Amino acid sequence: MNTLSSVLKKRRKELGLTLAQIASMVGVAEATVQRWESGNIKNVRHEKVAKLADVLHIPPAYLMGWEEDTKPLPAPNLQLMPSTHKVPRLGRIACGTPILADQNIESYDAIPDYVKCDFTLICKGDSMINARIFDGDIVCIRQQPEVESGEIAAVLIDEEEATLKRIRLFEDHISLEPENPMYRPLVFWGEDMNRVHIIGKATHFISTIR
Repeated sequence: MNTLSSVLKKRRKELGLTLAQIASMVGVAEATVQRWESGNIKNVRHEKVAKLADVLHIPPAYLMGWEEDTKPLPAPNLQLMPSTHKVPRLGRIACGTPILADQNIESYDAIPDYVKCDFTLICKGDSMINARIFDGDIVCIRQQPEVESGEIAAVLIDEEEATLKRIRLFEDHISLEPENPMYRPLVFWGEDMNRVHIIGKATHFISTIR
């Protein structure tokens, strides 16, 4: 007979979700989800069962092992879309205005609840394809003025349109590197480093099936 722990583990893997993602969407600690999967399911509140069933896209009764699920599962290479929230998508950045000012917002994107970001960008062109980010992909950005060398970030050059590049930081220069050998890095030396403004770190991207 199915139990919450067995159904949870099986369904989580079918959806391609991690323990941390399940925990974030249900509103519990990752260790709690791990405990549920291991069979320690004492004192699981009804509202958490309902939320967990919603995240897993199955009836609560099936999750609890009370009945067999008759809903068809998605194809193995597809994932059901989790709960989402709206995040502003930036277009061209207006000089001198706050990043998230109305005139900078182009539209809004539906982003999974487990993705924590402040805004999105649409990748344009093929300069980041070796990072598996393709033209038209939605890139999720967490706003922050600094990143670690080697991280992918959204940057402004001369306070104009944001671009997505891998950042290499040095004492006397900064290199904005594409992820495509067909393009050359943009390198700024000395005082020209002030022309580059990091606006946020790329945390996730959303791509379509290709």
